[in-house]
Order: sequence, then C-alpha cells, then structure tokens
Amino acid sequence: MAVVPMSVAELTAVLAGAARRPAQWRALIAELGAALPAPGNSAADLLGRATTAPEDQLPVRELAALAADLARENAGLAEFLTALRHRTTLAAPDATHTANVIKDSTAVTGHVIQAGAIHGDVHLPPAAGPRPVPRQLLGTPPHFTDRTADLEALDALRAGHLATGPLLIAVTGPAGVGKTTLVSHWLRGLAAHYPDGQLYADLGAHAPGGPVRPGEVLGAFLRALGAAQVPAEPAEQAALWRTLTAGLRIAVMLDNALSAAQVRTLLPGAAGSLVVAAGRSRLTGLGVDGAAFHELGTLDPGAAVELLGRRVGGERVAREPAAARELVALCAGLPLAVCVAAARMAARPRQTVAALAGAMTQETGRLEVLQLGGERAVRSALDESYRCLPPATARAYRLLALPPLTVLTGPLVAAACAVPPSEADRLLDDLAEAHLLEDLGQDDDTRTARFRFHDLVRLHAAQCAQREETAAVRDRTVRRALEWYLATATAARALLSPTHRRLRRDYVFPVRPPAFADAGAALRWFDTGRGELMAAVRTAADRGWHSVTWQLVDSLQPLFLRLRPYDLWIEAHRLGLEAARRAGHPQGVSRMLTTGGSGLYNAGQLDEAVVWFTDALQDAKARGDRRAEAQALHGLAQSHRLAGRLPLAESLFAQALALREAIGHDRGAALSRLCLGDIALATDRPRQARSLLTRARTDLLAVPDPYDAARALAFLGRTHAHEAIGDHPTAERLLAQALEEFRATGSLHWQARVMEMLGQTAEDRGDAATARDRYGASLARYATLSPSDARRLEERIRNLAPPPATP
Repeated sequence: MAVVPMSVAELTAVLAGAARRPAQWRALIAELGAALPAPGNSAADLLGRATTAPEDQLPVRELAALAADLARENAGLAEFLTALRHRTTLAAPDATHTANVIKDSTAVTGHVIQAGAIHGDVHLPPAAGPRPVPRQLLGTPPHFTDRTADLEALDALRAGHLATGPLLIAVTGPAGVGKTTLVSHWLRGLAAHYPDGQLYADLGAHAPGGPVRPGEVLGAFLRALGAAQVPAEPAEQAALWRTLTAGLRIAVMLDNALSAAQVRTLLPGAAGSLVVAAGRSRLTGLGVDGAAFHELGTLDPGAAVELLGRRVGGERVAREPAAARELVALCAGLPLAVCVAAARMAARPRQTVAALAGAMTQETGRLEVLQLGGERAVRSALDESYRCLPPATARAYRLLALPPLTVLTGPLVAAACAVPPSEADRLLDDLAEAHLLEDLGQDDDTRTARFRFHDLVRLHAAQCAQREETAAVRDRTVRRALEWYLATATAARALLSPTHRRLRRDYVFPVRPPAFADAGAALRWFDTGRGELMAAVRTAADRGWHSVTWQLVDSLQPLFLRLRPYDLWIEAHRLGLEAARRAGHPQGVSRMLTTGGSGLYNAGQLDEAVVWFTDALQDAKARGDRRAEAQALHGLAQSHRLAGRLPLAESLFAQALALREAIGHDRGAALSRLCLGDIALATDRPRQARSLLTRARTDLLAVPDPYDAARALAFLGRTHAHEAIGDHPTAERLLAQALEEFRATGSLHWQARVMEMLGQTAEDRGDAATARDRYGASLARYATLSPSDARRLEERIRNLAPPPATP
C-alpha cells in the first residue's frame, strides 16, 4: 500500500492537540526531530522554539509545513507521518480537548477521526494551529483584604447572564478605592472559565497624555491573539478584532475607562466572553450595550484596620487600636491611602500609629477629610510620605511624573534625572518600597525592572514638581527622557538596518543608549515599547521640539517596516513631516515623505501615497538631490505598481534605476532592478525578468542586504516556473531557499508569500494536492497578517480541483 504522509493541516492539528499535554508534547517533538532528515538550522530553530513554547502557534505551524514538505522527498519521514496519523486516529480522544464541532461556518475544530458515513458537503479549511493564549491580567497584592460581598455580587452578575452576547460589567468607584485590584483578583479566579485568554488594557482616562486611542488597544489585543499585522483603519481593526474573537471564550479588563464610547469600540465578538470596564465615572452609557453595573465602595473601618495590620504588622496595630481607627478614618477607607500610609510606617519601624495619624491631622487641619473626597484622602497620605523621602528620592519622585510615559525603567530614569544607572535603580526601589510606584516585574527579554505610577500618585508628584521645580528644570527632564528614546531607537535602527543611510541627530543633552544583545533584541524592544515610543513622538510634537519629532520618527523605521503597524506608521509620519518642515531640514522632509509614502501604499492608501511621493520628487529636483530624486521615483513607481498601472510603474522604475546607476547607489539600483524584474514577470517576459532578478540578487548579497536578496530569489523562483521556461525543479529549489532565508530574517509576510508561490508552482505542474497543502500553509500565516491576502488564498484553494475521494 502506498505511503500517504500527513498533510500540513492534519499535522498542525495533531501538534496543536499534543501541545496541550506537556509530556506528550515533549515526546512527540523528540520523535519528530529524530525523523527529520538531518535537520538544518531552520528546522533546529523551529524544534527548539516549539519545545520551549508550545503555546506559540507560529513555530508549530511552520514545523508542520516544513515536515510535510520534506516528507515528499524522504521516505523515512513519510512513513513516520503515516504512522503518526494511524496512532493519532487510534488514540482515545480527550473529552476536554479533542471534541469535534461542526459550526455554522462549516469549519471543523479539534482532531478529525473516521466517524462513519458523513452526508452533505463538508469543507475543511486548513488548520491554523493553536492560538496564543494571552495572560495579561495584573497581579494582585498578597494583602488583598475583605471585598467578599463585592466578589459575591460580581459572581451573581456573571451567573445571571444570558449568553446572547459578551457579558459586560462596569465596576465604578472613587479614585484609590481598589477597582483594579478587585477586578484583577476576581478575573484571575475565573481563568479556567475563559481558556482562550485574559487581556488587559489601561485606557488612561486620567493619564497625562490623555486617554489611550482605541486603535492602540485594538492593535495590542490583536497582536496578543496572534495577528502579526494590524490594519491601519480603526473600522478594519475593530472588524478583525471581532473576527478573531468570534467563538473564543476570553476575559477582557478595560482599566481606567473614560467613557462608554471608549469601551464600546473594544467589545469582542464572542458571546461567551466577559468584559469588565473599571472607571471613576459611572459609565451609564454602557446600559444600551446591556451592561451590568457594580459600584465599589470604601473599606469599612474593620477591614481598613485589618489591611493596615497586614502591611505593618498586626501586633503593632493592636497596641494602638484607637490610633489605628483614626488613621484609617483619615485615609477615608481607601485602600490606596491606607497602603501609602502603611508603607510610610513600615519604613519607620519605631514610629507609632498615633504619630503618623497626628502628622496627617496637622496636614489636613481637621478630621473632616472623610467629606473631602477620595483624592484628598490619598493626598494626605502622599504628603506625609513625600515629606519623609530623602532629598534625592523626593527629587526623582517629582521629576519622573513629568514625561508622559507609562513604564519607568532604570536606563530611562538615569537619563531623565541625570544620575548614574546604579543610582537610578536605587531610586526606583526606594519609591516602590514607599508604595509610590507599582512594581510591574521584569521585562522578559532584557530582565530590566519596570515600574509605573498610579494615576493619583503621578498627579501628586507632578503637583510637587510644579510647585518646587522651575519651568526650565521641568522642560529639561522631559527633553532628557525623549532624547533617551531617540538615542536608543537610533541604536536599534542601526543594528536592524545597517545599510540604510543615516541622517543626523540633534541632541541637547549627552545620552548613552543601552546596548542590544543582537538584532532580535532590538526588534523586540521596538515591539514591546511601541506605545511609549509613540507617546514620545506625540509629546515632542506637542512641545514644538521639531528636530526630536522627525528624528524619532525616522529612528522607528524598523518598527514600521518589520512589524507593519500601519496606523502608527501613518500617524507618526504625518507628525514627522510637519516637524521636519518646521525645523527647516530638507533631508528630513524628504525622508518623511518617502518613508511615510511607503506606509501609505502598504496600507492600501495609494492615491495619497502618490501625492507624497510626487511632493518628494519635486522637492528633490528643486534641491538637486539626485539620490532623493531616485528614491521618490522608486516610491512613486511602487505606488502605481500596486494600483495596477504597470506601464507607468515600469517607466518610473527605469528612471530611478538610471539615476541610481549614475550616482553609484548600488543597493538602490539593485532594488529598482528587482521591481523591474517583478513587472517583467507580471507582463509575461520571463527571460528579461530572469536577467534582472539574477543581477539584483547578486548585487543585494554583495551589499549585504539579506532581506531584499531573499525577495529577489523568490521572484526568481517564480520566473523559472513560468510556462515559457518551465524549469519547475529549479523553481522549487529557489523558492525553498528563499523561504529559509525569510525564516532567518523573521519576515512573516514574506514567508506567507513564498509559501503561496510554492503553491502556485505546484499548481502549474498539475499537482493540486501539494498546491492545496502549500496554500493552506500560506493561509495559516496570512490569517494573522492580512485579511485581504487571506481572502485571496481562500479563493485559490476553492478554485483548485477537489481532492480525490477516500475509498
């Protein structure tokens, strides 16, 4: 009997199921690694990533695609996969994880086994592999106290929900009352009920830079669910969010919500999901969305005294019960105020409870603080803590509230406060010890400790800075912080794009950026810090620091090119272009127009891209800058190419090539040849395309520019598959090599595109089964990258000849 190995879809499903059982997962990966024929670097990397992070869907899908592809030429691997299919079919199904469900969309999830006769049309789309399961909720403190009645009330709201849509609960209450802690604690206890993930976002209702934009939150949520590319338009982002969450059971916490409209945009599409919005305002507008409401009150005196005792020691509080009751009354029953006061006492073990209560009474003048509102109670505790800080720590407390940045790290603090790194770390630890900063834990990649202000604490610190620091000092602090981001992003850009021409940087203060271990670490820093980086861009623009604005945007190019956050790409360049013009920097204007134009055409905004590149072309000609002129011509050509205007695009690419050759810009000339080769292939001139692409590949390898060299190789592979040449073995070999090179550079988009090209090549030679598998592998990648490309792949799969019936 002929050996029929598992398809990509089957193998992905088996790997996805095994990934949920650690012991089975490790055994299966070990067996697969042994069966792979002399695995190279790419296979070894995928095996390693899959072993250490089975919840990551990308290496699992790629491993399945690689194994299925290699099995076509390796009998031993094909036999292993055939045996694996048989073994999986005979295995007893796990009732929790392997139930098969045929949904209205005719998609099938879970493991597929023979189930007797099936009647009617059943379409099985390629498996997308396991989704990532985000666990983003904040930790809850060990001294969480009382709130039993509130937790029971939330449980009752959940139990009474009719699952016709996501359960939406608004938890409201005064500042410092503990909304974030309560909701985090409750949701953490419900993790088993929401197995597809728990998402968290701080909507920044009272942040110094204003509320967070919905697109930023949606982008973060989409990436957390595996979408590597986020659409530029808010409506498309929301649509993709609803699509990815349809059928999932997720819990979403929206902290510091400002309004019902802000929350409404972020509601998922799954009826089985839970959304909790926490805010100071009552959010009554969510009533039209079917929201349930819970108002969180202050702690009763007994619970507040218990919280104080947990923080400073029960015996210490028990010795002065009357003073303890007085102190928590001054704190207005607000957990934040109690914790700040307790941190002050913990730092002064000899101070009595009565002494601290007396100090707070003097500050407020009388005990009527209970009637003065939550913020006043917290400020009383903060004033006393601030007054007791050492001078250097008090100065850091004031200054760190000024930059509109959410996350504080040692290197950033060292730059903003102009202190040595060791001193910055000590200041952060001291402020966290005094309960003036929240400890967010270490960054997984850099192991750098991260902290943040509670918004009320930040407000207090900023008021201290306003009162005690001059305007010049306040401006210098913010400028130092932004210049640290500029220097660090510039260093990361140099590591990720060493062949790109570097424009000048204008620093007012000396900055020493941190060193990155490698290019991967630099890209991860861009990825995890994109929110902080965009806040820095906006702040620089708002303050009229034009050079910092456009230079910071310029330094973010690897973020835009590699990770493709189109909304941020376009917004940043609109700000950067205006800033470069106001700064009177011609090269900056040119760079903003061309790199911003690239963002526009990549986002599908082709008409506006043509305008930007036309402006860049006119500007370059007026200044006599031939290199910039060639860059503008190339971008203009690419805009017309994507719009389908091939003759015009070819003419413009040819002009760009001639200019680049004349000025000796070898890499630019190679890129123009690559694009001309693409057009020649698209217009049925394969031999001309082969000549152009071969030269482009050689020149790009010499630069070296491995990313664009891989692009040239991919087009070269498709050229050999053209019917006028018909060299399919060479086409397959070149495309397989290009796929390996794109895996090495981390380009998910081009991995998907090359798998599509491999599918086209198989279809060209009449192998529909192989084409289907390769299109399926491409679709699995495109599903989290580009909805439009995913739709194209679905159409390709539908147009293939149906697979032969299984006897």
